[in-house]
Amino acid sequence: MCFSQVEEVKKMKVGDPLDRSTDHGPQNHKAHLDKLVDFCQTGIKEGATLICGGKQVQRPGFFFEPTLFTDVQDHMFIAKEESFGPIMIISSFKGGDVDDVLRRANDTEFGLASGVFTRDISKALYVSEKLNAGTVFVNTYNKTDVASPFGGFKQSGFGKDLGQDALNEYLRTKAVTIEY
Repeated sequence: MCFSQVEEVKKMKVGDPLDRSTDHGPQNHKAHLDKLVDFCQTGIKEGATLICGGKQVQRPGFFFEPTLFTDVQDHMFIAKEESFGPIMIISSFKGGDVDDVLRRANDTEFGLASGVFTRDISKALYVSEKLNAGTVFVNTYNKTDVASPFGGFKQSGFGKDLGQDALNEYLRTKAVTIEY
């Protein structure tokens, strides 16, 4: 695990979602906040290591601390399910078998977003192409632009938000073949 990732998570600003300096706003309701707490407790019970976060921020509202887990195994609940919260899991691998890492990463029914951290740009491009996720972040995470389409693959959504692809959702394409 990279120390800089821990530092980045710890310095994330939780607060007003209308403030541009905020990294993460509140959850939209208490049931979701409670789900995030349970998600983290399940990760701990299954043997993942909680590095930081994992609980509600002590202030009014449904704010949840940015959270980082390591030692996450492929069979664990937190590796298989989407949290829809500020929770990052880090799964390690040994050796240079990138295709095995891809197999592991794609072995889920979800595919909203993923992150790749590497110094090898060729490997980053290869992995980005092969990951079954609608968004792939390389050496960063959750930096988006309104001109870039956003949406998932598999059970993580249909269609795209933002960019030209979002506008295409309002179009109907029709093919008409006539022999006269």
